[in-house]
Amino acid sequence: MDARSDTLAFRARPPWWGGDLQTLRGSLAYRSRPLPGRSERLRLALADGSGDRLAAMLDRPATARPGPLIVLVHGLTGSEESPYVTASAAFHLRRGRRVLRLNLRGAGPSRQSCAGHYHAGCARDVHDALAALDRRLLADGVVVIGYSLGGNVALNLLAGHRLPIRAAVIVSAPIEPAEAARRFMAPRNALYHRWLLARMKRESMAPGARLADAERLAIRRARSIYEFDDRFVAPRHGFSGAEDYYARTAGARKVGAIGVPTLLIHARDDPWVPAAAYESLRPRCPAEVRLLLTPRGGHVGFHAQGCAEPWLDLVANNFVTSIIGP
Repeated sequence: MDARSDTLAFRARPPWWGGDLQTLRGSLAYRSRPLPGRSERLRLALADGSGDRLAAMLDRPATARPGPLIVLVHGLTGSEESPYVTASAAFHLRRGRRVLRLNLRGAGPSRQSCAGHYHAGCARDVHDALAALDRRLLADGVVVIGYSLGGNVALNLLAGHRLPIRAAVIVSAPIEPAEAARRFMAPRNALYHRWLLARMKRESMAPGARLADAERLAIRRARSIYEFDDRFVAPRHGFSGAEDYYARTAGARKVGAIGVPTLLIHARDDPWVPAAAYESLRPRCPAEVRLLLTPRGGHVGFHAQGCAEPWLDLVANNFVTSIIGP
């Protein structure tokens, strides 16, 4: 594969054929490796008066080049240590770029300094965290890369930001959260659903979370992702219920307001997020938004043949460098 081409044709790497295996490979075959360069823990204050501070890891390459800060936003129940996040960080560090691995409110190490919790539309948190950075880090602008739920958060951010964002890449995002919730609760996804719901409950009740007794009870009693969102997430963040929460945070409904060069990457065989939302979005995309739909790749998978580095990162890099240069 030619890493310089505008679009790298995706071919699944054996034996990871099919959407499910592509989705699972990141966890099943992941090997943690130290990142090149040096890393610094940051605690970034939010402006809502809560006292919460988002944890972030600022990674600097051994030899930095001028260019934008790469900001990576993880998915649901993920963190700065999610395999796709660390792989992307390593990719950009090797190219001399600074990387910020941002943990959403209450996720991973953010729980130590946050009593609250993130949700699919928490763009204000990301905005505040980036605005709290040393201005020198933002001097050359920002490139935002969001994965899964973090991609939906990023779309909400792009539609109304006041930040020096120069480009964005969105990967496997549930841009219509209601459709994604229904897909997760389908019988074919029963094991996935049980696994994710258990992780959501553990994350939301981790030590340090500020929860009312009624909220703890709602979390424990939730039998589905929909019930979790309807009885805990929605009322906690001012939505009238799950349907209102899904509708008001849907990234698909914010795309028309995006004025930043943005690439949306999604696989039609994603077992968690239906591709139909992307298909219906295609005729409504503004000129700044490009949609790349592949037949295969799974959910934040895209483990490809013939690539010495992650296919996702190569494609994202081609898109970004076409806008800001190498």
